[in-house]
Amino acid sequence: MAQIRVSMDKLREILRLKYECGMSTRQAGISCGISHQTVSNYWEQAEKAGIDWERDKHLSDTELEQMLNGGIAPERCEKAMPDFEYLFQELKRPHVTMQLLWQEYKEENPNGYQYSWFSEMYQDWKKKLNISMRQEHKAGEKMFIDYCDGPSITDPETGEKKPTQLFVSVWGASNYTYAEASLTQEKEAWLMSHVRAFEYSGCVPHIVVPDNLKSGVTQACKYEPYINRSYHDMCQHYGITVIPARPYRAKDKAKVEAGVLVAQRWIMACLRNRRFSGLSEMNQAIRELLEKLNNRNMQKIKCSRKHMFEILDKPAALPLVSQRYEYAEWRKARVNIDYHIEAYSHYYSVPYQLVREQVDVRATENIIEVFYKGRRVTSHVRSYEKYTFTTKPEHMPEAHRKHMEWTPSRIIQWAEKTGEYTKKVVQHILESKKHPQQAYRSCLGIFRLEKAYPKERIENAARRALMFRTCSYQSMKSILATGLDKQTDFSETGEKRISPMHENIRGQQYYRNEQELN
Repeated sequence: MAQIRVSMDKLREILRLKYECGMSTRQAGISCGISHQTVSNYWEQAEKAGIDWERDKHLSDTELEQMLNGGIAPERCEKAMPDFEYLFQELKRPHVTMQLLWQEYKEENPNGYQYSWFSEMYQDWKKKLNISMRQEHKAGEKMFIDYCDGPSITDPETGEKKPTQLFVSVWGASNYTYAEASLTQEKEAWLMSHVRAFEYSGCVPHIVVPDNLKSGVTQACKYEPYINRSYHDMCQHYGITVIPARPYRAKDKAKVEAGVLVAQRWIMACLRNRRFSGLSEMNQAIRELLEKLNNRNMQKIKCSRKHMFEILDKPAALPLVSQRYEYAEWRKARVNIDYHIEAYSHYYSVPYQLVREQVDVRATENIIEVFYKGRRVTSHVRSYEKYTFTTKPEHMPEAHRKHMEWTPSRIIQWAEKTGEYTKKVVQHILESKKHPQQAYRSCLGIFRLEKAYPKERIENAARRALMFRTCSYQSMKSILATGLDKQTDFSETGEKRISPMHENIRGQQYYRNEQELN
């Protein structure tokens, strides 16, 4: 059977689980939603390719794929195991027989098991379906996560009650519990509750087992659950693995189901008669009851959860990293022809070579990062000003960069070299626009008139434009083209000359005499 092809994101996760987390092939397969044999094949391929993960994890997707393809392809499994759960479901369908399923299996796996062994293995597997597995939790290995309804917040003015959600986490070996209330189960509240649970414990587990809520698992599936990108980002920050519970399989997270029940009895019940006006006040009360819960001796083993945690889970858990995880959201964006992407109603520049390419955008409260094929290409300080641009000069083509070097002060200095009147025309044009950049083209057009006319004529044209209040490139161009700059129908001070007396010109005296006669 040919090796299953996986996406580069999942391939990176397979390698991370091997080199950073030390997972077994079976655990990595469950986390990534693929068979352990596929995981083993990729690990073997990485070993033969000479992958040094600390160095090579910074390669782009293309470079990493080329490096893996340069190694020796992993060998095929000699006898592929049948997918018994698939057989179980297919046999429920009308007219489907074991013989038919075996023939389909042999077509895909010519070296696979013969029919007698195929049928016998399936029957042995089926006999175990009704047996409940007692889970043995290794020290420091797993933390189980779930939600339940929390206490209500009461508005002190209106008396209106607002419901909350109680986040509960339980360590597998010790039952050490953490709980806090949040207003929603949204992504940010979900992730930051994880962070505070880790900080409360002072360490992190190797594996977290959440329920299949949308904030953590984008697509719930028994075989291939798809982890939310932000959740995956947080787990990478702490170096941990996510293995979601199977849908509708409460036994997969029996620890936290019991932990929720304990939290409801020893926290929710104790707070039933208290009124809270805010979330911080409520969580302070929950934290006090949480300390009592973890320090209380458990009935069966006569030992507290905290003591068990200190001797079992904490020594075997991963250390808490010094830098706290900062909440980040991931989005995809397409680079526009102006080499900018839109993220949260603001436009950020990227290298112009990426025009029309699709990129990944990671957004925190203060930073916007842009990734292309797994490699970060740029970052910007996040702006909350809508529909404006943040542009780095190095992202621009050479021609655009030269245009951006023009500033109002530089344009005025250049105009002053031609003459005082040209300077005044340029200043008037710049001041007439809401944004100076809108006047750049007009000013540059005036500068280019020097290629066709001497500076003296341009200066005279500027004097005339000022006198008649027609300060624009088109006006200057028209004055020069028609030769109006050579006329002398204005004084040196810019005032019009008095017209000479003429018999056809009546003048003010004529109208004065008319008024006296009337």
